[in-house]
Amino acid sequence: MKKNIQLFILATTSFTYCFSQVKIDSSKYPKPVVFTAQQDRDNMLQQLGITQVRPGPSGDINAPNHANYDEALANPCPVLPDALLTKAGKKVTTADIWWKERRPELIEDFEKEMYGRIPENTPSVNWKVKITDREFIGRTPVIAKLLQGHVDNKNYPLLNVDINAMLVTPANVKGPVPVLIMFSGRPSFPAPAQPNADDMEKINNAFKELMIKNDPSLKAVFDKYPAYSPITRLPAPNPFAPPSTTEPTTTEQLLAAGWGYVQLETNSIQEDNGAGLTRGIIGLVNKGQPRKPEDWGALRAWSWGAARVLDYLETDNSVDAKKVGIEGVSRYGKAALVTLAFEPRFAVGLIGSSGKGGATLHRRVFGEAVESLAGGEYYWMCGNYIKYGTEQSSFGRKTGCDLPIDSHELIALCAPRLCFISYGIPEKGDAQWLDQYGSYMATVAAGSVYKLLGVKDLGVSNDYMKEKMPPVLNGLLNGQLAWRQHDGGHTDAPNYKSFIAWASKMLNYNK
Repeated sequence: MKKNIQLFILATTSFTYCFSQVKIDSSKYPKPVVFTAQQDRDNMLQQLGITQVRPGPSGDINAPNHANYDEALANPCPVLPDALLTKAGKKVTTADIWWKERRPELIEDFEKEMYGRIPENTPSVNWKVKITDREFIGRTPVIAKLLQGHVDNKNYPLLNVDINAMLVTPANVKGPVPVLIMFSGRPSFPAPAQPNADDMEKINNAFKELMIKNDPSLKAVFDKYPAYSPITRLPAPNPFAPPSTTEPTTTEQLLAAGWGYVQLETNSIQEDNGAGLTRGIIGLVNKGQPRKPEDWGALRAWSWGAARVLDYLETDNSVDAKKVGIEGVSRYGKAALVTLAFEPRFAVGLIGSSGKGGATLHRRVFGEAVESLAGGEYYWMCGNYIKYGTEQSSFGRKTGCDLPIDSHELIALCAPRLCFISYGIPEKGDAQWLDQYGSYMATVAAGSVYKLLGVKDLGVSNDYMKEKMPPVLNGLLNGQLAWRQHDGGHTDAPNYKSFIAWASKMLNYNK
């Protein structure tokens, strides 16, 4: 994929793309399809020959179809697919067999049945630095860069995709720094630098003149209040203020440890809904047409976008591109795990409360179910995933037990790189729906591959049916594969302190 990416790094806001100056003849291209989410899903059901799907369980414990929370009923097919057994029945006993035979098999199955394939004709991304600003975050001086990656749309100019991201690196650290890419909403400058008093006076004088020119009656108002300034400076960060008594934010913790971070807007890559599948990067590659069953879903699209940001980071001298991580919570936790599994250039992942589609076993029947993802959230996955929530179809009935792969093997694809699985507790809002124990089982089972590749796993046996979750706040952080359940809610923020210390140690990084 990387060889198809052409990077043009531009530090100017006056750059314009030549295509914007050319009138598009839309008659030369297929008209983009506009579907509702229901219409898009119905189209996929028709392609798959499905006539009836099972509804997902309700999260309301009092509902008739409430989700199962009885551990005795949670494992209808407890024997997981063996990550160290090829399809031909050959035992994987060496790293060479893993890399050349077994891992490619797993990649193929995950692409075909779960997350979809990144098309061969995915276009290149041209990056520019729109704005560079020097700021303070807490006590740390930083350099903030607003990035935009334009996806080449010459083959289908009816759709435009511009990836938005914000890179923030500490300015008080010598040499390139590790960076954590964080899936998020639209990025903004954390603490924009502001004009000094003299410059602010010039701005206000010019603004007053412009307002009076537009409305002459305002001159009398300004004469009445001669000391008034329409534009005032926001309170600036004070690096010399006494230390705050509250817990530093996650970004402050990263910067204090000498890390940088990127806020990556997922919706600028692909919308988080089914109706958007004929837009965004998926729609652009498909020329506005509906997906086929093996086409990628939103999780894989977001992971592709993160890899394109990494392409840019490899060109930025302030970043150690060999120490770039990926982070996300909930649906973004799913996307972070998918990113780490499929893109080997990422060194570390912080996978927060990811549930089904992330670290939790798909064949487990506890809380969120395969039917949940095959239903309302089908667009996260490839179309083929819907088959495993099917009651009646041309191919019969399927459940999660029919999946040829499961999440322990997704975690195993991250080996031997650093993978930190994070959860909170149901009492604080990290709902049982996420099946924390099902994720722990998968992490335990994935450890056999970490060991095969010569690194440490959780430090427990790989018997996922017998190993019990460690107590809350008792992290297993002595290997490249890590687990910690904090005592907060649906967030990974309480685990950042542990994550940063663990990742810095494992990456041999000291600021």
